[in-house]
Amino acid sequence: MITNIHFIVNPVAGCGKNSLSEDFLNGYFEAENFQVVVKESAYAKNAIQLAKQSVAEKADIIVACGGDGTINEVASSCVHTEVVLGIIPMGSGNGLASNLKIPRDISKALAIIKAKAFIEIDTGMINNELFFSNTGIGFDAFVISNFEKKPTRKLFGYVRSVITSLRKYKCEEDIEISYLSTTRTVCPFLLFVSNSNEMGYKMSLTPKASLQDGLLDVLIVPKLSFFRMMIFAFLFFLKKHHWLKGVEEICTPSIAMKNVKGANFMIQKDGEAVVLKENTIEIKLLHKALKVIIA
Repeated sequence: MITNIHFIVNPVAGCGKNSLSEDFLNGYFEAENFQVVVKESAYAKNAIQLAKQSVAEKADIIVACGGDGTINEVASSCVHTEVVLGIIPMGSGNGLASNLKIPRDISKALAIIKAKAFIEIDTGMINNELFFSNTGIGFDAFVISNFEKKPTRKLFGYVRSVITSLRKYKCEEDIEISYLSTTRTVCPFLLFVSNSNEMGYKMSLTPKASLQDGLLDVLIVPKLSFFRMMIFAFLFFLKKHHWLKGVEEICTPSIAMKNVKGANFMIQKDGEAVVLKENTIEIKLLHKALKVIIA
């Protein structure tokens, strides 16, 4: 039986010089067992349309070739279908690929795709938006917004964005949160909600998170003085941020948030900044809703 594999390539992900040809891929996938189709996204969000077309074209595997944003666009069309998601990490952070042990080396990633071993993972939903790695409000959304303005999206640019954001970010929003029969108001420096144990660049705010446990890992960092912000940033790079007094870790199947002043939320979703046109958020999990190839 021939396996129909579609590759959706974001040519501007990461360093912005990505390409895969059918001739190149046919060297890995023999014609008697595989049918290979390559599509390139031409503009922002185009990968969503391309993935939907591939689902309609009866692809067995759709491979997202790009960063976490591209993976989000492609994977969103595979949720609750029989289509299996493959990943070739070509982005800057590559958080989900790293969690799944998918290497950046294209030849090794293609060998993993060819083996076709997959698992079912949870999918996050924030209002009507899907995410697969993490989402958050506060400082991390502010960092991502700054990072997206950088001419190159690499680790050094991310570190610079963190430093710039530490100087400029002001924590002023009271947020009512509801989870596990608890409702309270917080003024968070950072409110981070994760499905995955990595957020890119081998960094993590939720190292105990699992893609299959049906739970969201929530990190709440309270309003901080500038000095404590600097301590938090230092501990974060050491992966010891939970040492800071007042930091909370919560595991819950869902969490709701409301901006007490009625302002709309700016969030980051799988490493992309998004302004929601709502002042309330409901975040939940769709348990084992996505099939994804693993190493």
